[in-house]
Amino acid sequence: MKLRYLLKNIKASKVYGDNDIDISGIAYDSRIVEKDNLFVCISGFKTDGHKYIKNAIEKGARAIVIEKDIDDIAGDICENNIAIIKVCDSRDALSKLSVNFYNDPSREIKVIGITGTNGKTSITYLIRSIFKANNKRTSLIGTMKNIILDEEYKTSNTTPESLELQYLFSEMVKKDIDICSMEVSSHSLDLKRVEDVKFNIGVFTNLTADHLDFHEDMESYKKAKEKLFYKTSDVNIINVDDKYGKKIYDKIKKLKTSVLSYGINSNCDIYAEDIDMHATYSKFRVVTPKYSGDIEINIPGLFSIYNILATIAVCYSMGYGYEDIAKNIKNIKPIRGRFEPVENDKGINVIVDYAHTPDALENVLNTVNQFAKGKVITVFGCGGDRDATKRPLMGKVAYDLSDHCIITNDNPRSEDPEIIVKDILQGIGPDQKKYNIIIDRREAIKEAIKKAKTNDIVLIAGKGHETYQIIDDKIYDFDDRKVAMEVLTDD
Repeated sequence: MKLRYLLKNIKASKVYGDNDIDISGIAYDSRIVEKDNLFVCISGFKTDGHKYIKNAIEKGARAIVIEKDIDDIAGDICENNIAIIKVCDSRDALSKLSVNFYNDPSREIKVIGITGTNGKTSITYLIRSIFKANNKRTSLIGTMKNIILDEEYKTSNTTPESLELQYLFSEMVKKDIDICSMEVSSHSLDLKRVEDVKFNIGVFTNLTADHLDFHEDMESYKKAKEKLFYKTSDVNIINVDDKYGKKIYDKIKKLKTSVLSYGINSNCDIYAEDIDMHATYSKFRVVTPKYSGDIEINIPGLFSIYNILATIAVCYSMGYGYEDIAKNIKNIKPIRGRFEPVENDKGINVIVDYAHTPDALENVLNTVNQFAKGKVITVFGCGGDRDATKRPLMGKVAYDLSDHCIITNDNPRSEDPEIIVKDILQGIGPDQKKYNIIIDRREAIKEAIKKAKTNDIVLIAGKGHETYQIIDDKIYDFDDRKVAMEVLTDD
């Protein structure tokens, strides 16, 4: 593609060199630059792409996008006849360059963006399941994996960088995808990864303390999430039982894009009544402006009902009736790592869940306590190099809502696990018999299951679907479910 076509809608303060050159591709990582690529210098949190311009040129880059002055290497650039484009914001430029390179593919697909602290992954899978059952060609972008039809693509972020995102949309177009359900993180909204995605529907789940190492405070976190609802064309769907959701709803209801509210406790457009929850399933009656009817789901817990309501609201907004939704919801199985039972013949209920925020852990433990016939034993930790303010909060939740809790490693990354535990202990109560500390996560799971008796519940929280553990700068194979199964089958 000619460079001049790539630069369409790019706000460049200066362009040096020939803009009629052919560009073979785009890269923002100098290690993967190929011949005749355009290299975009991103100013990151750990490093700066401007430092790697020479590397990119050596690998064959023909054009460079910068947002900082590079006078120190200007000579090298002139000698190699490299085109230079200076912009105010290279992240914004990367988004628009990617859209141009892949011919704006998201406009060809119905894109449903889900944002919020908890529930995003579950809702994307629920949406995909229902539309797939209604013979739609579906795709999914999210934390666990990216899926186009039934083909899986690797993922490293909840929401991919704009270049990878537009590539995925282009693959969807090639495969005639109808609908994409997509997790939209606050990071992706602030860092402009989704800046030029054509969203049809936006969904807000809830907002609780998380990522405050990045956003500084809850108001900044809310404002990041809120950006999604100014990018949608068809409808916004908001959980108004959540206090931040109600604020967002009141703010965006004046926009041209229509808005639907959902909830349980509030006066809203789509709501649940006559709720009946059990250990392995839940029932309720859904009420919408056009129809109402009974819903049964094979996933317990109030949080699951909220996820289903959001999914129903999406389907409703797209013209689907009660029968189209209800007949398929009943057959949906628990999502991997989301309140997932580990089957065994010991009479112990072992559950693996991704809950890694205070609110998510509270929701899961409240659900567990609704059907617990014995003691509740919780295994949990907190991630390193992440928001430390939630650690004592999670400690308090686990202590208050469990009969016993075992504090262990999650993904400590570069942090000292002992410091993470010390932070958690600030929220733990005074009864030292109610908890113990086992840093080794495998040993912690082993101790929890060994401690459990018939009818007790062991909740292993924090990692869910993850199959690895990050300690220092190394990644180790680790799967909570597999470890639990090994312990349960070990005589």
